[in-house]
Amino acid sequence: MELLESTTSTLDVAHRLAAEGAPAGTLVIANEQTAGRGRGGKEWRSPAGAGLWLTLVERPVDTSGLVVLSLRVGLAAAEALDRFASEPIRLKWPNDLYVERGKLAGILTEARWRDQAVEWVAIGLGVNVSAPKNLQNAAGLEPGSDRLDILSELIPALRFAAQASGPLGVDEREAFNARDMARGKACVQPAIGRVAGITPTGELLVALADSVVPFRSGSLVLRDSQ
Repeated sequence: MELLESTTSTLDVAHRLAAEGAPAGTLVIANEQTAGRGRGGKEWRSPAGAGLWLTLVERPVDTSGLVVLSLRVGLAAAEALDRFASEPIRLKWPNDLYVERGKLAGILTEARWRDQAVEWVAIGLGVNVSAPKNLQNAAGLEPGSDRLDILSELIPALRFAAQASGPLGVDEREAFNARDMARGKACVQPAIGRVAGITPTGELLVALADSVVPFRSGSLVLRDSQ
């Protein structure tokens, strides 16, 4: 485990450690991030003491689950964090966790390859323990939630999710659907239509005028969130 008071991004540190031979299960945690990373190259500052900013290194032998890793990690994190939240945590494809209509956490997974084989995967997760005061539509966990208690629930769940293989099973898709904050709602990205769930391989299903179309990439923007 690498504990840092401040760093640019725990993902950067995790990749460096993995390149130096750090084993599966290596965990990087920072009290503060000055340049946290998200999807699409987005950056943000993760304030000191306000959350859990971490990256887990895994070295999967079976890589058949990589395509749905973010979804599996999100589902595992939601289940682990439920006991610290005011209500059951909701999921938003492909990598966000919500509570009380505010964003609670985000996930970013990055794999490093050599000769068409995965050397390691870095699973980045940022969780607002306290709701940021300067951000709209952000949420936190219940007052008094202890970061060590949260970690003790969260890390085993993340490791278990990272070791799963293959596409999402029926039980996993049902569990995701039960937490899906967007299912049945109108969206404007990645297409104008209505969210109809996810596929076993992690695509977002959008019901258009005359068909249901899967989308592998892009962001999900709901009509009422514009």
